[in-house]
Amino acid sequence: MGQAGCKGLYQSLLDYKTEKYVIAKNKKVGLLYRLLQVSILTYLVVWVFLVKKCYQDTDSSLQSSIVTKVKGVTFTNTSELGERLWDVADYVIPPQGENVFFVITNLVVTPNQRQETCAESESIPDALCCEDSDCPPGEPVVAGNGVRTGRCLRAGSEQKGTCEIFAWCPVETKSRPAKPLLGEAEDFTVYIKNFIRFPKFNFSKTNVLDTTDRAFLKSCKYGPKDPYCPIFRLGSVVSWTGSNFQEIAVQGGVIGIQIEWDCDLDRAPSECYPRYYFNRLDNRFSENSLSSGYNFRFAKYYRDAAGVEFRTLFKAYGIRFDVMVNGKAGKFNIIPTIINVGSGVALMGVGSFFCDLVLIYFIKKSHFYRDKKYEEARDLEVLAQMAESSQQSVAPDAAGLAEQPEVQDGGGAQKENGCVCRQLLQPARSGRQGNGKVNVEQLQNLQTVEA
Repeated sequence: MGQAGCKGLYQSLLDYKTEKYVIAKNKKVGLLYRLLQVSILTYLVVWVFLVKKCYQDTDSSLQSSIVTKVKGVTFTNTSELGERLWDVADYVIPPQGENVFFVITNLVVTPNQRQETCAESESIPDALCCEDSDCPPGEPVVAGNGVRTGRCLRAGSEQKGTCEIFAWCPVETKSRPAKPLLGEAEDFTVYIKNFIRFPKFNFSKTNVLDTTDRAFLKSCKYGPKDPYCPIFRLGSVVSWTGSNFQEIAVQGGVIGIQIEWDCDLDRAPSECYPRYYFNRLDNRFSENSLSSGYNFRFAKYYRDAAGVEFRTLFKAYGIRFDVMVNGKAGKFNIIPTIINVGSGVALMGVGSFFCDLVLIYFIKKSHFYRDKKYEEARDLEVLAQMAESSQQSVAPDAAGLAEQPEVQDGGGAQKENGCVCRQLLQPARSGRQGNGKVNVEQLQNLQTVEA
């Protein structure tokens, strides 16, 4: 590459190129273009900025703590337990109150169990036997209550019986009551205290209304009339999931309480408040399914006058409440604002691109608009061809033309216009100007003279 080529390459790097705009007098395409612009602008303003608030920096790493307190008392009178008053310490597990707590609603009670030998329950398949050899001593009963002693116990003349076991006797044999023992738990209340913090913005908040009225929490209950009260009636919570409390209290269930925080920190802190959602999490649509309901066992231990330990076994059915917290906070930040504005401006170019396709390919006069849009490219090709042909032709030297004497003929005006001007403009016709490049100004003068 010669010196001239390197110089041309260097100069081309400093050139600025701009697009050519063609104004198309087509009302249909113009209307389509405006509709696309309005649609994109509406999307950016309404959805991106107003709904999604993409001008904000967000923090979804929510730090949360939950404290729960259940209140309510009820009275029962059963053959196993007699007359008994139930308070929070009896029916709430765990008693300290966490984000997961359990409220007993139904019980199967087996009192006065002692460690001794007795017959295994007939409902245990692995405990069935016909003779002593079917009960190898020392082996536990699978899904049973104790360890085999080696004897097969049969009632009367029955051929089949159950293995004798060493366990807490008598074993649990009673079935679940059809009516909930603590059906009045429907009117119990739970106080859910939630503390949150968004570490990115160092913002903290609680779901308890900021008030100096001490009687507020003693009298309020969450509902449409008081959405900022954190005290919930258990029966109402279950009903908001679409279930009936008395039905779910028989065999138990799992209820999810979701607290969602969506805080716009560009507003006042008082406008950052929680929203509550309630769902039933166990299999509520299959009443006879083994996966539905919720229960577990626990025991209370005692000692008699002789110091022998005995216990009362409880199989507890009830409602487990899972309190879940999630949320996010947003605050204005210039960086996401610039990014989304820039994305919106770039998206506006989609309208121009789409209308260009319609204009040059799909309308009747598309060839005309196509010629106008790409006219500059063809002109450059013509100029390039002229430059190439000029390099191949032999043109008079510009300096020599400058030294030629003026014509002094009597018909000077006509001869000057007819001959001398044509000779002076001959280099322009060949497309050369001293350095071999196309002189556009001489081409224009040539057209004027010839006209």
